[in-house]
Amino acid sequence: MTAPLFLVAPGSLAGAMAGTTVSIGGSEGHHAVSVHRLRIGEEVLVGDGAGVRVSAEVVGVERHTLLTRVIEVQVRPPADPRFVLVQALAKGDRDEQAIEAATELGVDAVVPWQASRSVVQWRADKVARGQARWESIVVAAAKQSRRFQVPQVRPLARTADVVRLLGDAALSIVLHEEAQAPLASLDLPPTGEIVLVVGPEGGIAQTELDAFAAVGVVAVRLGPEVLRTSTAGPAALAVLNGMSRWR
Repeated sequence: MTAPLFLVAPGSLAGAMAGTTVSIGGSEGHHAVSVHRLRIGEEVLVGDGAGVRVSAEVVGVERHTLLTRVIEVQVRPPADPRFVLVQALAKGDRDEQAIEAATELGVDAVVPWQASRSVVQWRADKVARGQARWESIVVAAAKQSRRFQVPQVRPLARTADVVRLLGDAALSIVLHEEAQAPLASLDLPPTGEIVLVVGPEGGIAQTELDAFAAVGVVAVRLGPEVLRTSTAGPAALAVLNGMSRWR
């Protein structure tokens, strides 16, 4: 079984090498000690969520702190091209299910989108709470899947913000059930951002589709089935991985 992963602040592992000591404190240390009940001699992974990860041996257990000695240091640079998922807000936690699975499938950034047909609305204090909720979800999913990088959760986007993001992308894609071109038929750019848009339960409004088309967005389908908003993004990321990273 793969050793559990615990996260420390970005930059905390700078200068780490075999034999040096790394301390895991705060909520992560409490989780390691009280939930995982790790003991001296057990192996763990410690990552900074920004590309550095070490395998280490537990050498000390305190009340809310785990002390480890580094065995090996691994560094993984950011992926290129980067996968960015623009996920429309959706009811029933389906948007949260989408970003959780997308994290496990290697997404590099997620963007919460307040689409015109989104039933869920982030207003006032809900914006900060929603952002924090999404960040906690991607952190947990990144730890579960032993990722080197924790995906970025970008600020809540309105349609105009999404249009600007799509216009700057190396490749911008929108999933649409009436599209003719399959996603797997596209040629992926070698660098830059590949931005994927997934709409809400009620679909993407025609005015939004027109705005996307005006900046060169490619409408694609996955297959003959119509997927839920919770599964469409992760399914598309699996296809993109099969075309690039998983080869």
